Amino acid sequence: MKTKTKIGSQDRVQPLSTDFLTVAQQAAIASYPWVGKGNKNEADGAGTEAMRNQMNLIDMKGVIVIGEGEMDEAPMLYIGEELGTGKGPNVDIAVDPVEGTSSMSKGQDNSLAVIAVSTRSSLLHAPDMYMQKIAVGPKAKGCIDIDASLTENMKSAAKALGKDVKDLTVMIQDRPRHVDLIKQVFNAGARVKLFSDGDVTGAIATAIDEMTVDILVGTGGAPEGVIAATALKCLGGDFQAKLVPQNQEEFDRCIQMGLSNPEKVLTIDEIVKSDDCFFVATGITDGMLLKGVRKKEDGSILTHSFVAVGGRIQNFQFIEARH
Repeated sequence: MKTKTKIGSQDRVQPLSTDFLTVAQQAAIASYPWVGKGNKNEADGAGTEAMRNQMNLIDMKGVIVIGEGEMDEAPMLYIGEELGTGKGPNVDIAVDPVEGTSSMSKGQDNSLAVIAVSTRSSLLHAPDMYMQKIAVGPKAKGCIDIDASLTENMKSAAKALGKDVKDLTVMIQDRPRHVDLIKQVFNAGARVKLFSDGDVTGAIATAIDEMTVDILVGTGGAPEGVIAATALKCLGGDFQAKLVPQNQEEFDRCIQMGLSNPEKVLTIDEIVKSDDCFFVATGITDGMLLKGVRKKEDGSILTHSFVAVGGRIQNFQFIEARH
């Protein structure tokens, strides 16, 4: 008779979410002095160093699967880097210390420190290249098809949401490559919500009613796609993606990272294979989802964060903290 192996509480990933909240907060605080200073590399470096230092204090056996570099480079949180005390659960970690670095360096909105964590070998090892994406919230889960036109996806999502297509809001990054997508939204009589950088916020917005975004669609960074998919898995939403290698070198890089068919459709459960996962973000500058870091006259610092935890009962919370 076979016995089912039970996962002990010490092996679960989700209890680490509080520790990783501190990681995101410290990264945002470290990056904050560089807001509007025109130097995105310094901002990224400060956030990266703060993340690394804080993660090495956590009781875990962590490995970076989405990071700031793909090679063993000391200043970066590189893919394959091991973090933590060596005790506790084995975890995959995907990070972006400053999502929206260009916007942040210009003092613009929607810059975040973001982290996704899941059980070992459960997060897609996505190389730093373009990824085609479509995301929706829980009510439209199972109703998207990345191989269909946006027009068809809008009709399907509208039906699931109990709306007319013209009442949909579709979030799209403001780039020349998305002109056709924007036209499809306009032709359907629906609303477009354009953004400049960082599509993780847009993906999350589809799963939070108050943010009035129904669909996120477009082509952006693959690493951000894995982080966004983790957030949506925690929120009960849906996400599909396809990697878009731009040349033979990028295609070969996918193969090297274990993606035997780089251009296949990836479902949310293929990108994030475990329900034992969580997502954490702290605002650096003000945005749709979070308020940015604020420094008070008494020298204290205020942060605003978002934590979503996966599993059978999806839940999320906003956390304001004084440091």
